[in-house]
Amino acid sequence: MAAFDYKALTLEGRSRSGVIEADSMRQARQLLREKKLTPLTLVEGQQKSQQENTPKFFGLSLMTPGLPTKSLALITRQMATLIQAGLPLEEVLQAIAQQSEDSRIKSIILAVRSKVLEGHTLAGSLAQFPRAFPNLYRATVSAGEHSGHLDKVMNRLADHTEESQQFKQKVQMAMIYPCMLILLSITMVTGLMVYVVPDVIKVFVGSGQQLPALTVGLVAISDFIAGYGWAVVLGLAIAVVCVFQLLKKDHIRLKFHRWLLNTPFIKRFSGGFNTARYASTLSILTNSGLPLVESMKISCDVLGNEYLKQQLQGATQRVQEGSSLHHALAETGYFPPMMLHMISSGEASGELDTMLERTADYQSRELQNLVTVLVGLFEPAMLLFMGVTVLLIVMAILLPILNMNQLVG
Repeated sequence: MAAFDYKALTLEGRSRSGVIEADSMRQARQLLREKKLTPLTLVEGQQKSQQENTPKFFGLSLMTPGLPTKSLALITRQMATLIQAGLPLEEVLQAIAQQSEDSRIKSIILAVRSKVLEGHTLAGSLAQFPRAFPNLYRATVSAGEHSGHLDKVMNRLADHTEESQQFKQKVQMAMIYPCMLILLSITMVTGLMVYVVPDVIKVFVGSGQQLPALTVGLVAISDFIAGYGWAVVLGLAIAVVCVFQLLKKDHIRLKFHRWLLNTPFIKRFSGGFNTARYASTLSILTNSGLPLVESMKISCDVLGNEYLKQQLQGATQRVQEGSSLHHALAETGYFPPMMLHMISSGEASGELDTMLERTADYQSRELQNLVTVLVGLFEPAMLLFMGVTVLLIVMAILLPILNMNQLVG
């Protein structure tokens, strides 16, 4: 039985879309007619997944996740709860699909269910939607199926997905106020420079008095923004597009990612984010029963930094040849000493799984604290920038007035 996405017309002529399960496209049309719907389009879920994997204009579809993190976290938690309750896997997927109000999510889950009914593993069924269920997700599910502890593994995966979603939401909420400040600052300063300053300065220019240097500079900036502001915006947009196009080239992207890992201040965020993600992924996979070398290979694939990924692939090779994990990671030069010490302690005590989990928690807390501090400093910095900018504009307008009063006096 397969899932079909349909668009149909009701008897009243209204358009309706949804998902229907049937053994064939012909049966799906028949079921729609029994519901008094006239089918317009009918697409099988697996065909839809293949369409999703087709590159689109400028590759935007490849950069957009198949499912929002929030939806993936909810699906994973529902799946973990129902599997732990002892329900057969096909019933679990059916229940999740019925509870979903999003037709796209429902279509994906039913398509996965149809593959499971055909005899495929859950991990193999999820693989037809690689953007909805990333490599880490599928590898963890596969480990749970092979170990016979899918319920425990899904619970751990649900915890990880929810924590990732909460952290992402926390960062997004923290960035709302700073982004509003930036937008307000740009709008206010641009408005003053384009509409207010020129009219005020005309009065002083008409009086024939010599303008202070600050006022002359403000006039020059105002004229530039009014005359060439559009060109600056266009130039920035073109520059951003060119940078993205250049970063598609492997050798340029590799150099840029290496620069991110070695530049002061920036490396704290780039390196911190990637090492935290690597530690978290490695912890989940090893705790799920995957061998260390295989877990390291998969953990490399989920990293966003190509240069660090290359270094960790070398570390994986060294571990496969017999090196210890903490020595292999230390040779990359990008993992903090505390993390390496904890991994070394875990290897020595035979509790590497536990230590990797603690290391992942430690790295995640460090990254969250760093982001919190940065956002906390950003808000007063933007307020200070707004205050100084407005002060300079006011002084540039008041100085000619004070000079005029002194001449009159």
